[in-house]
Amino acid sequence: MLCTRPAGAATAEGSFERVLPVTGAVNLQVETGSGNIEVRTGASNQLLVHGRIRVNNWFGGNSEEKVKRLEANPPIQQSGNDIRIGHIDDPELRHNISINYEVVVPADTQLRSRTGSGNLTVAGIHGTAELDSGSGSIKISDIGGAVRADAGSGNIDVDRVNGNVHAKSGSGSIRATGIAGGFDASSGSGNLSLEQTAPGSVHVDTGSGGLELRGIKGSLEARAGSGNVHAEGDPTGSWTVHSGSGTIRLRFPSSAAFDLSAHTSSGSISVNHPLTVQGTVGRKEVRGKVLSGGVPVEVETGSGNIDIE
Repeated sequence: MLCTRPAGAATAEGSFERVLPVTGAVNLQVETGSGNIEVRTGASNQLLVHGRIRVNNWFGGNSEEKVKRLEANPPIQQSGNDIRIGHIDDPELRHNISINYEVVVPADTQLRSRTGSGNLTVAGIHGTAELDSGSGSIKISDIGGAVRADAGSGNIDVDRVNGNVHAKSGSGSIRATGIAGGFDASSGSGNLSLEQTAPGSVHVDTGSGGLELRGIKGSLEARAGSGNVHAEGDPTGSWTVHSGSGTIRLRFPSSAAFDLSAHTSSGSISVNHPLTVQGTVGRKEVRGKVLSGGVPVEVETGSGNIDIE
């Protein structure tokens, strides 16, 4: 299929579709310099690839010829169950080209995927997923293995992962729900929220956004440069929570036992748990044991309040 735009625009569009037979677990790599990538699950014995091509050449050139070449010989390589989609060796053919990919895979798939300036959407695979977008958003759901997601300037949305998650966004927000494992995430200037459903250590960091953390079932290290931090869970491992200039509110079960060290430079501290004081207790600093004591809980903020509920 070929569609040209008005004279002078030198824009052409096209598409291709391929069905690749597979048996057993699939190792898949999908990449595109510019364009969206969507991966979802389907039949167990095949992999379906649909590509939509767009070539822009505003100064004239061979836009139509590039589309024809890609339609006739799509960038798909297969060696058994190892499949690579989107790799183009010819630098001229890569120039001014955008390809969107829709890939339907067996559930038993391990994925690596990258786009320079598009969105990534992945759902339903049982294996691990490694995803990278230079300037688009990433959406991940129903993943059976570990997830690694990196977005240069987009949001990351993760839902229902049965494994550890590592997520990083340069200037977007990160939202994670149904995480059954450890969680390591950072954002340069966005908000970060987490709902954890199974034990695993948590490490979160945001430069100028807030942190909203629920269901923490292990150790926690949380840092916010200038936002508020709200966290609830059971401190079965050590907790360290810092904010440069925001309010910190922690909520623990009434049965939680821990050693508390809390400090604020210009706010106030309230503790709604039975506390045995050790050292000093005052408006800006509290040190002591809750119940019989236990794991360390260290809380500090520069100019906000601290509430331990």
